[in-house]
Amino acid sequence: MNKRIILRIIFIFLVSVFLLQSYTFAQRTGYTKEEFMRRRAVLMEQVQDGIIVFFGNAIPQSGAHFRQDNDFYYFCGREDVNAILMMLPRMKQSILFLPQTSEREDRFHGINLLKDPGGRKKTGLSSIQPLDLFDEYLARWTGRAGKTLHIRLSPRDTVDNARYEYKLFQARKNRIFYNDQISLDNYRVKKLKERYPYCEFKDIIPIVDSMRVIKTPEEIVVLRRNGKISAEAVKQAMLKGKPGVYEYEIEAAAMAVILRHGARRFAYPPIVGSGPNSCILHYAENSRMVEDGDIILMDFGGELDYMCMDISRTWPTNGKFTEEQREVYTIALEVQKASIEAYRPGVTSADVRKYVAEKMKKMGINTRGQRGGIGHGVGMATHDVGPMSPLREGMVFAIEPGLYYPEKNLGVRIEDTVLITKDGCEVLTKDVPKEIADVEKLLASRK
Repeated sequence: MNKRIILRIIFIFLVSVFLLQSYTFAQRTGYTKEEFMRRRAVLMEQVQDGIIVFFGNAIPQSGAHFRQDNDFYYFCGREDVNAILMMLPRMKQSILFLPQTSEREDRFHGINLLKDPGGRKKTGLSSIQPLDLFDEYLARWTGRAGKTLHIRLSPRDTVDNARYEYKLFQARKNRIFYNDQISLDNYRVKKLKERYPYCEFKDIIPIVDSMRVIKTPEEIVVLRRNGKISAEAVKQAMLKGKPGVYEYEIEAAAMAVILRHGARRFAYPPIVGSGPNSCILHYAENSRMVEDGDIILMDFGGELDYMCMDISRTWPTNGKFTEEQREVYTIALEVQKASIEAYRPGVTSADVRKYVAEKMKKMGINTRGQRGGIGHGVGMATHDVGPMSPLREGMVFAIEPGLYYPEKNLGVRIEDTVLITKDGCEVLTKDVPKEIADVEKLLASRK
């Protein structure tokens, strides 16, 4: 075999490997039906009696891909509008109720599982029934399965809001007299209590949250993929973020990456704050033109297969940190790195803060009030369910120390999403640079 043929074979092999890796990176992950069957089995084992009910989202979001209610989706993986999931723990049965649709609806949106002969087999559910039979089933099974209704009495969470945030925003909405109505969730509870006053109502959410806080192996696969996709998105945004561009152009560079690789949306409204906007923690207008000498603070993450990601990076628009920017950045970075070093199963927030304080003292760093610790959970919601302390294997959360000086137009935040492993932690978003030398090297490669 001559040299030319050997080189050609090697070239074809390398191209094939590259294409395979590109395909693997691009394809969506998803979950198996067995994953949802396991989740339902675990929940029913803990509840044991009565009836469990989850309501799906009632209407599509305007101008966006439909996203199902988190708690409903967690147990059946269905994106049907206006659906209800019922579980009967004593009988180990799960029933999905779906609306009967007209031919016109089917032409617009496709058929649902009621018209799919293989629907039950695809989901692993015991039965799929028309939605108008829900109350008949509920009336029948309250006599056989027990008179306790396990439903969501706690607030819901959404892709970008925790349960406590949803409750807070509802309260703010109700400041105005003309907005003051109960939520759809509370209305559903009210109607159930009117129809079934003889039942005892229990909040299912404490059990649900105890499950959701520990990520399953299938969820971890999705999270790792999302970590890589979202990290690449922020890298491309950093390359775009230089004097003369608008903040929304930087956002667009990141969005292009996550959409191209299978994400359907951002995990929360992207924050691209340049100059004075770097000090507004949840700035979302992204309308200012970036100027020479600005610092840019970007907070961004994609949502892939109902798993969110959360990353913050800060960089100088002209490619080089000033002495003051470098000093502030170093404090946030070292506090974050020390926190990550401390993460392992069994550790509490107090343990992390103690470790950070001792390490900063040894390094001679004045933290300017930054203490480190354990951040907010990340999962189906960007601010996911908790509690996060003490740490346990399978927990995922974001750590985000930051320093803000509005009078100097200088805000710095460095954030990564972290998975707790058996003996430490894994930084899921490690592929986006954060060391000063690495950041400046990346920025130097801009065209």
